[in-house]
Amino acid sequence: MPRATPIRREKVIDERGNIVELAIWKVPPTGQNPAGIRYRLAFVRRGEAVPAVLYDCHPPKGHHRHVQEVEEPYSFVDVEQLLADFTEDVRRATGDATWPGR
Repeated sequence: MPRATPIRREKVIDERGNIVELAIWKVPPTGQNPAGIRYRLAFVRRGEAVPAVLYDCHPPKGHHRHVQEVEEPYSFVDVEQLLADFTEDVRRATGDATWPGR
């Protein structure tokens, strides 16, 4: 089995110039990551270097998220829930209840 198999890879610059980057991979399961999913989901506002919302999973931290510069553990359920939670956090951070609007 390959070390990491891409599930989703997407980078979009929206109409406001914000960057959304989604990268999700299937990886061998481990004790800390029994689901075998690794990811990095980022929302970066135009003109900023630090993501306003960032979800990632890497050793030794495991599943966690950064929202408005606050880092906290994230309870991973599945990829569908991950994308829904990320979308909801971006909506709160931007104040746009219709984000991503596509």
